[in-house]
Amino acid sequence: MKTRKILLIDDERDFGILMKNFFSQKNYEVYHAQTLAEGMKLLEQEKPDFIFLDNNLPDGLGWGKTEYILVNYPLSQLNLISAYHVPKTSASSFRILEKPLVLEEINKMFG
Repeated sequence: MKTRKILLIDDERDFGILMKNFFSQKNYEVYHAQTLAEGMKLLEQEKPDFIFLDNNLPDGLGWGKTEYILVNYPLSQLNLISAYHVPKTSASSFRILEKPLVLEEINKMFG
């Protein structure tokens, strides 16, 4: 059985450690990038099954890459995350999650 991959693109180190530990216990292979450039490089190399993309990154706005990701990586489930309130959209191609993320909610999503 293929190990599923998760890419977290978020500059918060502690959040990255928390998510990595959480998903590693569920047998996911987890990659964490703290910059947009590093994240896009890992995206190309690893072609993850799931992507968690923060908006405010040191080198740019992560959400500016959503269209590129949706077009070029259609098999990856994109999850946009933000510490700010974000209006829910009817877009079915990605999820919008607000920080702080609650692990119970993530657990429901990923079983």
